Amino acid sequence: MASLFDMSGKVAIITGSSRGIGKATAEQMAEQGAKVVISSRKPGPCHEVAAEINAKHGDGTAISVPANISSKDDLTNLIEETRKAFGKIDVLVCNAASNPYYGPLEEIGDEAFEKILSNNIISNHWLIQLVAPEMKERKDGAIVIISSIGGLKGSPVIGAYNISKAADFQLARNYALELGPYNIRVNCVAPGLIKTDFARALWENPENAKRVEEGTPMRRIGDPEDIAGAAIFLASDAGKYMAGQSIVVDGGSVIV
Repeated sequence: MASLFDMSGKVAIITGSSRGIGKATAEQMAEQGAKVVISSRKPGPCHEVAAEINAKHGDGTAISVPANISSKDDLTNLIEETRKAFGKIDVLVCNAASNPYYGPLEEIGDEAFEKILSNNIISNHWLIQLVAPEMKERKDGAIVIISSIGGLKGSPVIGAYNISKAADFQLARNYALELGPYNIRVNCVAPGLIKTDFARALWENPENAKRVEEGTPMRRIGDPEDIAGAAIFLASDAGKYMAGQSIVVDGGSVIV
């Protein structure tokens, strides 16, 4: 009997997967038997991650399709190249995001605010639009949006980012409602602070890191692999009755 977490025969696109949470998710999905598509803005790191996965799991396990999430043409190409290589898309993990501004919300410029909203919400919407038709036809699919606990609270320095992540919760709920009749599950994972390059500004400072650790019941900052497990749960049969939900993976920080 296959494990509920087995992803053999599945094809998964993971955006922002050249490093951090996306990379860990792609690596762990490949461990569970999935074919994975590595995608981020820079080609070099994408090719390196795909090569590492193929070296471990065999040629053809991973492909690299660079894409800038701010470009609908790039995302369309990502979907088309995946279909050319693997014939289908079973799982979409919307992980890539942007946060070019740290500071009070009242001082953010229009360009930075629009970029955050576009890259963190609209790009996810585009990707779901692109994969939904074939999933509906097949009556099967799983979509996972990597949101953040930031979407559950305010912040004096990443308010715009938090707004975008709160919107992702609703994006998942609404798409879960629309696509649920076709057996397509749409859910979110909401990480706490994770040791990634993306969040480096929040954990690199020793004093800030100590404050976060002391305010977290598990007394540590998360690792990318801590989030990969939740994504696999939602993408596999283990989560086949989950729809429109947000799983918080934060060491307990939001309960303090």
